[in-house]
Amino acid sequence: MSEPTRHEAAPDAAPLRPIRSFVRREGRITPAQTDALERLWPRYGLEPGALDPAAVFGRRAPLVVEIGFGAGDHLLTSANARPDHDFLGIEVHRPGAGRVLQQAEKLDLSNLRVLCHDAVEVLRDFLPAGAADEIVIFFPDPWPKKRHHKRRLIQPAFAGVLARALRPGGRLRLATDWADYARHMLEVLNAAPQFANCAADGGAVPRPQDRPLTRFESRGLRLGHAVADFEYLRK
Repeated sequence: MSEPTRHEAAPDAAPLRPIRSFVRREGRITPAQTDALERLWPRYGLEPGALDPAAVFGRRAPLVVEIGFGAGDHLLTSANARPDHDFLGIEVHRPGAGRVLQQAEKLDLSNLRVLCHDAVEVLRDFLPAGAADEIVIFFPDPWPKKRHHKRRLIQPAFAGVLARALRPGGRLRLATDWADYARHMLEVLNAAPQFANCAADGGAVPRPQDRPLTRFESRGLRLGHAVADFEYLRK
């Protein structure tokens, strides 16, 4: 499951530098996670560069891409429950990647790979157009301060990147517990000509049963935050 990394606000990006939706901070990484990254990376890890899913997984199967998987609960659960699908998890923070590698080994997953890199570049430059059958973005950093809204991942330009990566008929799934970000997601994606909102009223969809409840979501619910789930089809 992708969990949000609620970073402290970082200074605005300098002119002419790309504005990123994340701050690369290691945080606490356990010895076991470090060991998993070193020992299991050749099996599960991918380096930045052109990706051929059929070559990576040794077969042709529907591909699910999860962006910002956090501790990996949803990613691991999905890969274990859907062996007929391949899963690519993208996460810039190594502790979460280390945990996923640990659990992937325990579950003996052959349909899971991890890439520690900027998801925008992966979908725009590395993945073949139309390669993904599903893209999952659960609880991305909401960057709550107004001056940092430009750092939010969901932006009009990124909608085009998502559309490029998804095949026609592919699904885009999102969730957030930040009301202002939910409104922003709807505004951006409902206006994107490549996507159709799956909700009849053009709003949120019911909470998917396959999305595990994370500690961040639980905390948000205790604080009275409403969780919004969205689903779109690539036209």
